[in-house]
This record gives sequence, structure tokens and C-alpha cells, in this order.
Amino acid sequence: MELTPWKPIKDLIPLRKEIDNLFKRFLGEGSIAEALGEGWMPSVDVSETDEGFFIRAEIPGLEAGDIDVSIVGDRLTIKGEKRKEEEKSGEHFHSVERYYGSFQRSFTLPASAQSEKTEASFEKGVLKISIPKSEEAKSKSIKVEVR
Repeated sequence: MELTPWKPIKDLIPLRKEIDNLFKRFLGEGSIAEALGEGWMPSVDVSETDEGFFIRAEIPGLEAGDIDVSIVGDRLTIKGEKRKEEEKSGEHFHSVERYYGSFQRSFTLPASAQSEKTEASFEKGVLKISIPKSEEAKSKSIKVEVR
């Protein structure tokens, strides 16, 4: 008998595709996420350095004007909508894997974040948001004295 590691997320991807195909056959175009009202979510990386917090979201197919980034209190929210391309007459799809529709992602900012100094840029389908840390929160090097 051989032991192999179980990778639940990786193992569930084919199941998700099969369920999507089942919904398409019975409900028409769309996926289970759309049928349940979930829409789609862009992939997001969140990181931190001594200087600040960084959010990178992959949002291909949109323009910077299609994306709204806002902060209310300690909550940063990214909203947008990816519109479906018009189908050509006589075009029959065999597979549809790209997602369309509105999306929203929210993140709670730590107390050390200086939200008023947040900057956002959008290039090649990637939204980059940087939120600096307050001076008090930045790590400081303390010299150890020999006595």
C-alpha cells in the first residue's frame, strides 16, 4: 500500500467542472456559481512588508475605469463588472470557461494601515493597491550596546 498526500483543493477542481457542465446541460449557459448568485471573483494576492500592505488582483479584460476601489472605515472594497462579449451570429460554443458579471472583494485593514495614503494602479490586467503602514507600526532596528 502506498500513501499519497491528499490535495483537497486540487482534487475538487475536476468535480467543480463536472458540476458546472451538469448545470449547463440542464439550466443552459452559466456555471453553478452563477446559478447560486455568486458570480465570479478575481484572484487576489495579499502581502505585507515593513513598509506596508499590498493587494494584487488579476482582473483581465477590464479597463481602469471599470474598477472601483473604496475604503470605508477599516474596510477596503474592490468592485467592478466584466461585460460579456457579444456573440456572433452562427457561432456555437462548445465550452465557456470565462466568467462575466459583477464582482466585489472586501478586506479588513489592520489598525496600522494608513488608509488615507492608499494608492492604486492598473496595468496589463493586474490591479495593484499599496497601503503604507503608520510610522509607529514600522519595524525599528535597536542597537544593542555592550557594557
